Amino acid sequence: MVARHDKRLKLHGFNNLTKSLSFNIYDICYAPSEQHRGEYIEYIDEAYNAERLTQILTEVANIIGANILDISRQDYDPQGASVTMLISEEPIATEKIGYTEGPGPGPLPETVLAHLDKSHITVHTYPESHPAGGISTFRADIDVSTCGRISPLRALNFLIHSLESDIVIMDYRVRGFTRDIRGKKHFIDHKINSIQNFLSRDTQDRYQMVDVNVYQEYLFHTKMLIKEFDIDQYLFGMGKEDYSPKELKRIERLLQREMAEIFYGKNVGRI
Repeated sequence: MVARHDKRLKLHGFNNLTKSLSFNIYDICYAPSEQHRGEYIEYIDEAYNAERLTQILTEVANIIGANILDISRQDYDPQGASVTMLISEEPIATEKIGYTEGPGPGPLPETVLAHLDKSHITVHTYPESHPAGGISTFRADIDVSTCGRISPLRALNFLIHSLESDIVIMDYRVRGFTRDIRGKKHFIDHKINSIQNFLSRDTQDRYQMVDVNVYQEYLFHTKMLIKEFDIDQYLFGMGKEDYSPKELKRIERLLQREMAEIFYGKNVGRI
C-alpha cells in the first residue's frame, strides 16, 4: 500500500496556488421595539468582541495548520472590534492535513484581519435592522485566502458552528498555478466536487443546500438555508407567551420571507 504523502505532487519550488474561501453568514431575529433593537445590537457587540474574535481566529489557524506570529486587537466605542493576526505556514502541521474531500473540525463582529505569509483571513460584521417590520439581521463576511499547501476548507465547519447561522453563502476558488519537478503546470492540487463534501453530516442535515459550480474555472459556490427553526429562538427581548397565536404566525411569515430573500438574493414579496 502506498503511503498518502507518496501520492502528493512533487513540486519544483514553492506551491504558488492561492485557495480562497469567501462566505457570508446571516443570523435573523425579530426585535419589534426600538429598545429591543438596541438591546440586540448590544448583545451582538458583546458576543462578538475582539477577545472572542481572537479566540476564533486562533482556532482557525490551528485547524488549517498555520503558525501565529503576532496578534493585534481593538474594541471600539460605541460598538465594533478588530483583530489583526500575522500567521505563517507551519510545515509540520501541513504534513498531517489530507487533500481528500471531507469535513474539518467543528462559532464574529466587527473587523478581523489575519495575515498568513502571503495569505490572510478577514472577517467583517454588519448588524442591521428596520423599524417597519421588526426584523433585525447580523451578517458576517469572512474571507480565508491561503497560499501554499494549507487549505481554508478545513476551518469551514468550525466557523459555521461558531455562529449558528440561518443562512450561509460560500464561494471557494483556486487561483494561479504551481509546477511539478518536470515543469508541468498544475492549476489545483486537491480533488473537490462540491463545498458540501467538506461539511459535517450534522451540518448537512440542518440545511437545505444549492450548488452552482464552474469546474473548468475551479470555482465552487454553495448556498445554505436552515430547514427548521423554533420561533422562540428568534424572538429577541420577548417570548412566545408574549404573543397571540395569530401574531406568532405573522412573525413566522416575516422571518421566513427575510430568509428567503437573503437566500435567493431578491425581494420575493409575501409568502
